[in-house]
Amino acid sequence: MSAAMDPMTAALPAAVALVLGLALPAAVLPLLRRLGVVDVPGERSSHAVPTVRGMGLATAAASVLAVATAFALSLIPVDRSILLTVLLGMLASGALGWIEDYSGLAVRWRALCQLLIGLAVAGLLTFFLGTALWWIPVGAIAIAAYINVVNFMDGLNGISGLHGVVVGGAYAYAGWVTDMPWLTACGAAIGAAYLAFLPWNLGGRRVFLGDTGSYFLGGAIACCAVAAFLSDIYVEYVLSPLIIYLADTGFTLLKRIYRGEAWYRPHRQHVYQRLTDAGLGHLGSAAVVTLASLAVTVVSVLSLPFESGGVAGMGALVLCIVVLYLLSPRLVGAMTRKGAAA
Repeated sequence: MSAAMDPMTAALPAAVALVLGLALPAAVLPLLRRLGVVDVPGERSSHAVPTVRGMGLATAAASVLAVATAFALSLIPVDRSILLTVLLGMLASGALGWIEDYSGLAVRWRALCQLLIGLAVAGLLTFFLGTALWWIPVGAIAIAAYINVVNFMDGLNGISGLHGVVVGGAYAYAGWVTDMPWLTACGAAIGAAYLAFLPWNLGGRRVFLGDTGSYFLGGAIACCAVAAFLSDIYVEYVLSPLIIYLADTGFTLLKRIYRGEAWYRPHRQHVYQRLTDAGLGHLGSAAVVTLASLAVTVVSVLSLPFESGGVAGMGALVLCIVVLYLLSPRLVGAMTRKGAAA
C-alpha cells in the first residue's frame, strides 16, 4: 500500500458520506412524496406495489459532498483537475436521472444527454492528461453505456447499493495502492454513501434509488473508470468490479437480439431477474451478483503480481466465475425443483 497517502484521504470521505447518506434521506423522503415521485410496477419490475423512488438524490448528494470536503481540505494534492472532471460527470449523471425521475424524458433525448456527458468528461480528461484524441469517443461511449448498464441492473432491493459498496471499495483500494488520491476519495465516498442507502432500501420504508441514484452510480463509476484507465492504472483494477454487470447486460442483450425481440423494451430476462424468479428472492439474487463481482475482483487483483502463466490461469478462473453466474438461474431452478420433488 501507499506509504505517502494520508489515511484521511479515504477515512474522511467515507465518514462524511456514511453520515450524510444515513441522514439526508429523512429530509428528502417528504419532498419526494410531495412531488409524487413514485415508481409504479411495470413489465421489468420486481416489486408489486407503488414505491417512492428518487432517494438517489440523497445518496448522490452524500457522495458529492464527501468528495468536495476532501477537495476543500486539500486531501487531494495532485490531479485535482481530474477529480473536478469526475465530479462534473457525477453531478451531470445524477441531474439527468433526476429529470427522468421527476418528469420523464424521451429515450432519444436521454441517449443524447448521456453521450454529451461522456463527451464532456472524456474530452476534459484527454485535455488534462494529454492522451490521444481518439480516446474521446471511446470514453464517451463507455460512460454512456455504463450509465445504462447500472440502470438496467437496478431492479432488486439491495442490488445497486451493494454494487456501489463493491465498486467503491475496489476503487478506493486501487487508488491507495497506485498513489491516486482522487480515486481513493471518490471510491470511498461512493462506497460509503451506497452502504448508507441499504438500511433505507431494505428496512421498513423500502424506498428506491430511482433513476437519480442509478444514473449517478453508473456515471460516477464510469467517470472514475475512464479517468483511472487514461491515467495508466492497471485495467484489472478498473474493469474487474464491473465484469458481472457487463456480462449480465451484454449476454441478455445479445440473447434478445438473436431471438429477434425488441431489445430496447422492458423485460425480465436479466440473469439477476431470472434468479429471483427461480426462487432466490431479492436479497438472495442481489447476494449472488455481489459475491460473483467480489470473486472476480479478488481473483483479478491477485493475478497482478504473477507472470503471464499465472495471469492466464487467473483469467480462466474469472471466465469460470462469469459462466457460472450466467448459468446460475438454471442451476438454482434445478435445485429448487429437486427440493420440491423430494
